[in-house]
Amino acid sequence: MYVIFLAAVAALGGFLFGYDTAVISGTIGSVSAQFGLNDVSTGWYVGCALVGSIIGVAMAGKLSDHFGRKGVLIFSAVLFTSSGIGCMFSGSVSDLVIYRIVGGIGIGVASVISPLYISEISVSRYRGTLVSLYQLAITIGFVGAYLVNYAISEYAIHMRELGTIGGFWGKYIINETWRGMLGAEALPALLFFIILFFIPESPRWLVLKSNEVAALKTLKRIYGTDMANEQVADLKNLVQSEEKSDWKILFQPGFRIALFIGVSLAILGQFMGVNAVLYYGPSIFQQTGLSEGDSLLYQVLVGLVNFGSTVVAMIVIDKIGRKKLVYYGVSGMIVSLILIGFYFTLNKVSNVVPPVTLLILILVYIFSCAISICVVIWVLLSEMYPARVRGLAMSAAGFSLWIGTFLIGQLTPWLMTTLSPAGVFWLFGIMCIPYMYITWKFVPETTGKSLEDIERMWLKK
Repeated sequence: MYVIFLAAVAALGGFLFGYDTAVISGTIGSVSAQFGLNDVSTGWYVGCALVGSIIGVAMAGKLSDHFGRKGVLIFSAVLFTSSGIGCMFSGSVSDLVIYRIVGGIGIGVASVISPLYISEISVSRYRGTLVSLYQLAITIGFVGAYLVNYAISEYAIHMRELGTIGGFWGKYIINETWRGMLGAEALPALLFFIILFFIPESPRWLVLKSNEVAALKTLKRIYGTDMANEQVADLKNLVQSEEKSDWKILFQPGFRIALFIGVSLAILGQFMGVNAVLYYGPSIFQQTGLSEGDSLLYQVLVGLVNFGSTVVAMIVIDKIGRKKLVYYGVSGMIVSLILIGFYFTLNKVSNVVPPVTLLILILVYIFSCAISICVVIWVLLSEMYPARVRGLAMSAAGFSLWIGTFLIGQLTPWLMTTLSPAGVFWLFGIMCIPYMYITWKFVPETTGKSLEDIERMWLKK
């Protein structure tokens, strides 16, 4: 239970990641209308937070290797809180972009350190499930954002029908609903900040800093006395046998492959479309003729399926294994993406196929994605790298992930206009093929192995 508590606290960073990422989908229309944004500036409004994420990822590993995992998580909580409050009270697009970037830095930091912390405090047998808590928290954040967006939108419509409401409530909730949607993030961010003070530092990081006494205190609560002593001794021996130059370790023959896998899968996963659907879902649904309210409701269903699928993945990831989940899930993604493209092709001239068909196809796609690449990538990144440079290596892979996410967030409006919706979804389907090949050819099965055993596996290569 103690490990579950620690993992759940760290996973709150994933909830804020999910909320901050998904809340934007319900604000695009109103922000664009209020500030007169075009396709390019709309893409920048959506994508600016991802610039912050890239910055956050770039600094997170080095900061965590120097200051510890817990301290950097506290830093991310401060960033999330500041972003929520700042966005709510922004007086211009420039202010809004600045605070979105601040929140993005928090996302980038949390995306590296939360799964890393969970991995380092987890028992090997259940590490996949526990790290998956982070992805589950992301999906809960998505659902939370979609529900908040929908609830505020419906409430505002109802209140406007009753008459004009002025003052603070009228401005920030009724008349400019996007402010309330973005500002609501500050509440869970404050909770995250407070509860982080009740968890210990990562015991593996403490061993690296020669603080075995504090590490043993935590490990004894997790493993018991005998196993805790073995864990500390094992990690100390492994660290002492490694070279002292941080980045040099990553370019040893075995670890070089691990770095290639992490970077490749991280960036390819973004070009398979999931974030385009999560960011622009309501806009995509509105192209079928649905109203704004119905589109937001459809997006809530997308979030719920994303959540449920992640629960399934958590249950099976340590039983089926990482690679098989990728095979099953990506195959389903390819089929659903092809069919979504055909849907838009058939409906190009007239709406011969009802919008609910698109909803079903997108739900199948989200299910396939959530049970596979969305969960597996965070598990793999948190367990593949040597202890001495685990933070740095995850930053490198996370950096490529957020570069891909930024490009998708920035380019999707332009791609939807230039290639047509059908062409965009077929492009996403094509990008699934190299992902499957790299998983088949290069990714080892790490299910059930300790972090130290995985490290030795790469050294043997």
